[in-house]
Amino acid sequence: MTSEERLVHMANQIATNLATDAAPVTAVADHIQTFWDPRMKRMIFAHGSDGLSPVAAAAIRLLADAQNGG
Repeated sequence: MTSEERLVHMANQIATNLATDAAPVTAVADHIQTFWDPRMKRMIFAHGSDGLSPVAAAAIRLLADAQNGG
C-alpha cells in the first residue's frame, strides 16, 4: 500500500467512525486538521478525491479550501 493509499484508507476510516456525528464533514475535517501532520495533509490535498468516501472527500475539500484562503 502506498502512502497515498494509506491516507485515503485512514480518511475513510475516520469518516466511517464519525458518520453519526451531527456534522460529519466538519468532524472529519476537524480530526484531520488536529491530528494529521502538515506533510500528510499536503499529500491528501494533492491526491484529490479518488477513492475517498463522499464525507471524507468533502472534508478534504473543506480543509484545502480553508488552506487556500477560500
